Amino acid sequence: MASFIGLTIFLYFFQSYYLYRPMSDMITTPDRLGLEYDRIMLRSSDGVNISAWFIPAPAPRGVILFCHSNYGNISYFVDSAKIYHDLGFSTLLFDYRGFGASGGRPGEEGTYQDAEAAWNYLVHERKVAPGDIVIVGRSLGGAVASWLAMKHRPRALALESAFTSFPDLASDYYPYLPVRLIARYDYNTKEYLGTVTCPVLVVHSRDDEIVPYHHGLALFRAAPENKRFMEISGTHNDGYLTSGRRYEEGLEKFLSP
Repeated sequence: MASFIGLTIFLYFFQSYYLYRPMSDMITTPDRLGLEYDRIMLRSSDGVNISAWFIPAPAPRGVILFCHSNYGNISYFVDSAKIYHDLGFSTLLFDYRGFGASGGRPGEEGTYQDAEAAWNYLVHERKVAPGDIVIVGRSLGGAVASWLAMKHRPRALALESAFTSFPDLASDYYPYLPVRLIARYDYNTKEYLGTVTCPVLVVHSRDDEIVPYHHGLALFRAAPENKRFMEISGTHNDGYLTSGRRYEEGLEKFLSP
């Protein structure tokens, strides 16, 4: 009983450590993949500086607003921007507060405000029409992306390796603990997704060892009509690369008029 209580208390106070794994060092830059880019510092509504890279495509078909996972920083996702670039899309990569060169400390409400700052930058400063913005969320970024798509009306929303909610995922890991009672974060992707009005693509791998496949299926069921499901192969962090052409062709089909 003592160990049960001790583990419960530990998980309550150290949830942020498991949920957010920010890195400050940049492992690469877009130009190393032959991509021109602009370094940008955005400003969130609560005054936090948010670091971002805008990677333009020639004669772009639209813009990808990419909400990354809970690990690393924007430099860990340049290969995704290269895929989008090859498909004819410009990309905005932004770091949540506390990640990379962004200020502040991570928190659920803060990640939503950071995504809102990225949206506002595209719409108000880049003058990108909302109907030309595709929001993509990977893993934890799926919840952030769904929240943003719920608040606005983008061209489309794509969720990759996303979970239904943080308490749902925690329950998968610790089914014998009262994690729903002690969860300090929600990130309710499923709830947000149910109210979006744009086309939705859900991407998930049966081999995902971090977010079980059933989360992807549940998100697909929760999405409104005009939705697609793409099953890929590979692990949580590299499935989009392991799947190669299948992933790229699936994106192309979804994003084509």
